[in-house]
Amino acid sequence: MLVRIAASGTNPLDVKIRMGAAPHARHPLPAVLGIDLAGTVETVGEGITSLRVGDEVYGMAGGVGGYQGTLAEYAAVDAALLARKPVNLTFRQAAALPLVFITAWEGLVDRAGVRAGQTVLVQGGAGGVGQMVIQLALARGAAAFAVGAPEGRLAVERLGATFVERSEPVGDYVTRLSGGKGFDLVYDTAGGAALDASFLAVRRFGHVVSCLGWGTHALAPLSFRAASYSGVFTLLPLLTGDGRAHHGEILAEAARMADSGKLVPPLSAQRFTLESVGEAHRLIAGGTARGKLVVDVAGDSKEAVLPDDDGAAALR
Repeated sequence: MLVRIAASGTNPLDVKIRMGAAPHARHPLPAVLGIDLAGTVETVGEGITSLRVGDEVYGMAGGVGGYQGTLAEYAAVDAALLARKPVNLTFRQAAALPLVFITAWEGLVDRAGVRAGQTVLVQGGAGGVGQMVIQLALARGAAAFAVGAPEGRLAVERLGATFVERSEPVGDYVTRLSGGKGFDLVYDTAGGAALDASFLAVRRFGHVVSCLGWGTHALAPLSFRAASYSGVFTLLPLLTGDGRAHHGEILAEAARMADSGKLVPPLSAQRFTLESVGEAHRLIAGGTARGKLVVDVAGDSKEAVLPDDDGAAALR
């Protein structure tokens, strides 16, 4: 279907592709960047019955693998990747959600099967994916704990999670918060040393999930706990075509959560247009972006936004 784009969410991956540092994304030139969108259906292809012209939609729609991205006024999109935009969210708010929410869902729900009564620890809890993991865990009746830098404390605590400063040794916070048993589920969003710490923080027979499980890691701590590990590669349906309908299903669940007040987008108050995308990318590359940066493509120009001190920390 053809979508008239109102807002396009930016992601660290966009910057990596632009810098030639993301070979796994395989986006050959000439390339339009931008993975997330929110907008309105303009036309639908033959056989499409799930959405109609005029529907407000959002999704993780392109920007990788040769599929042109969302930093454009219009995009031709596989309808399976889209869902109806949450009624209670603006286009800007909706455009901040797809990649980070799908990544959180695939790890916490699809891989780890989070359920009520469990304890969930998030490495990098103030980042975009981390904030989604916290909200998903709480919505499903689990207790949420989040490791991060001091500047992320407010964002984490406003969502209802217990904050853990990343300078605290793993053994200390495992003892302090779990009586030394460890956490049922650990979701790593930072990779590297944070993933190694996750193997030490999980309880016996627990589950570690990572969306940045690259590099070399010692698995002995995980094995000694008889725990399991799952990796998340959110781009897989875009790159291969497998599982695209599930992305649309996940976003339909996100819309239900948002419309019931259980999901708050990590949206930055800063505004950007197609002409100032470069500035948004510079903020992300420099690690100074606070919250999810969204580009106004059309509409929403007079929307109210959260104040700049809303507690959102830099996305990792």
